[in-house]
Amino acid sequence: MAHQEYESCIQACLDCATVCEHCATACLGEGDVKMMAECIRLDRDCADVCRLAAGFMARGSKFAAALCRVCADVCEACGTECGKHKHDHCQKCAEACRKCAAECRKVAA
Repeated sequence: MAHQEYESCIQACLDCATVCEHCATACLGEGDVKMMAECIRLDRDCADVCRLAAGFMARGSKFAAALCRVCADVCEACGTECGKHKHDHCQKCAEACRKCAAECRKVAA
């Protein structure tokens, strides 16, 4: 698959990474940071794997589909955790994670 065929997934991954980074930083500013610890951990994992998956797709790596499967799993976990919190940044992150997971599942299929 040429990188052009991955374009919507690459964009979803990059968008998700950006939103996850913002969410993690915003969580650090919440009143009960300890309560946000798992959200922050998953935000960071998700941002990292999303950037890595985007890079693999951009260069047409033969491992892109396998990495996208992992990325989808991490995005789903992050989206579930973020969805538990009422903060706007968490809700936006959960939405970006769900979108990215869906795009990655298409590539992984």
